[in-house]
Amino acid sequence: MSLINKVGWDIGGAHVKAAVINAQGELLAVYQQPCPLWKGIEYLQQAVRGILAQINQPVNCHAITMTGELVDLFVDRDDGVKQIIGTMQALLAGQRCYIYAGLAGFISAEQIETTHYLAIASANWLASASFAAQKIGSGLFVDIGSTTTDILVLKEGDVMAQGYSDYERLISKELVYTGIVRTAVMAVAQTAQDQGQDIGIMAEYFATMADVYRVTGELDEAHDQTETADGNEKTLIASARRLSRLLGSDFVVEELPRWIAFAENIREQQLQKILQASLYRLQVDELDQQHPLIGAGVGRFLVKELAEQLGRPYVDFIDLLPNAVIQTGLSAADCAPAVAVARLLTESDKS
Repeated sequence: MSLINKVGWDIGGAHVKAAVINAQGELLAVYQQPCPLWKGIEYLQQAVRGILAQINQPVNCHAITMTGELVDLFVDRDDGVKQIIGTMQALLAGQRCYIYAGLAGFISAEQIETTHYLAIASANWLASASFAAQKIGSGLFVDIGSTTTDILVLKEGDVMAQGYSDYERLISKELVYTGIVRTAVMAVAQTAQDQGQDIGIMAEYFATMADVYRVTGELDEAHDQTETADGNEKTLIASARRLSRLLGSDFVVEELPRWIAFAENIREQQLQKILQASLYRLQVDELDQQHPLIGAGVGRFLVKELAEQLGRPYVDFIDLLPNAVIQTGLSAADCAPAVAVARLLTESDKS
């Protein structure tokens, strides 16, 4: 094993996350920067440079996974993979870069060919689930992020994935396109309970799930890096006002309890979507009742609640890295794919 620190990178379409691992495999730090990649490749450059400026350990080896190739800046996913790899190579010039290609493992950036692109695209879920499977053996791995939710059954150290591409995983319910920050409320629910009656929700981009979780008091400021739907502030009152627009109502402060109840109703509908997908995977893969739910992502507080509803133990992704000492306001579980690729590279014959 090479006696150097490594950085794991998770290049998303809205955020860039990084994790620094030392030669012993201990997690030293995690970082996250907003990256609206659909606006231009320069946002990726800015985000990566911002993280590199914060890393105060010597590093010369990098493991990279991605989902950002999906954004509509790129002609198609192959174009996205190619441009992201090229950008990272330029930013990390002179340092060793390995690209995570899922089941194919790590491939040196210089050796990447077009035939590898399909395996590289959106494979970050497999890194996280594989690391969790190594550590815990069997369980249901649920990573609820700002935009998406991954649901994978783990059995005896293996990831029992039915799908691989996003398309396949949407069919298998291993990918549920819902998250606790960026998802539009209108994508979670079309009706809701308000003041004792059912009401339709306007199909307008008036509010996001970040507004819901600000109003319920569950959104950590460190995870709240995305612009609001109207570009205004991220306060409780501003969030409640955005939610009120979904019902064609004007907001008044005296009615704040009404909008808290509305937010809780939307929250429950999102939780039920994730619960139903989880139940489907548990039924298909027949996971014994004693095996836990493993929660990752900024929305893992919902995974803990799911575990309670399902009568299963709960294990936090943080518990898989007991010696981690992090001082950046984020945790290992917030940046699970970045942590996972760094650890997997450390344990591979590439390091």
